[in-house]
Amino acid sequence: MNEIHTHLTVCAAEAARVARAVAAEQLAAPSVCADWTVRELANHLVLYSAHGLEHRALRTQLPEETVQRDFAGEDGWAEAYAAQLDRALAAWEKPEAWEGDVDMGGSPMPAAEIAAMLVEELALHGWDLARSTGQDFTLPEDTAVFLLDVVERYAEMYRQYEGFAAVVEVAADAPALDRALAASGRNPKP
Repeated sequence: MNEIHTHLTVCAAEAARVARAVAAEQLAAPSVCADWTVRELANHLVLYSAHGLEHRALRTQLPEETVQRDFAGEDGWAEAYAAQLDRALAAWEKPEAWEGDVDMGGSPMPAAEIAAMLVEELALHGWDLARSTGQDFTLPEDTAVFLLDVVERYAEMYRQYEGFAAVVEVAADAPALDRALAASGRNPKP
């Protein structure tokens, strides 16, 4: 398996662990993402980091009923999320998933770059869910360094679409995960 798939797998395992620890009573609380509840954040995470991950590998559109679904409102949503992540990772295990481009809303991008951006989606929103529910989110240093590189490459593009806030200052020698979070506009310190 390639390096990006390894990082996807690591981030998926951590995001699934965090999702499993979300209590039902936490879903209505505000999240660290402006204007989103924990439920809305969880739904975004499930939709784009699991279903979107699989559909990008398969080069298919997300069905409208999937886009509109309230995943976190369903019993066993966290286990269903983990199972969907497994299906998505299996789709990326196929060599053809890495060939050619993936349409990103009218802008084709190399499949490896899309996968790298999905590492970012899993890690950043997994961290958001963890922070919103009083949990830690940890990554091995090599995955955090990979994440930092991806965040730095795409930060300005995400800021244009209001996906990232302004950079948060952290020490130059802060851990790579903290620097990635800060570069995306997240404050890594509580």
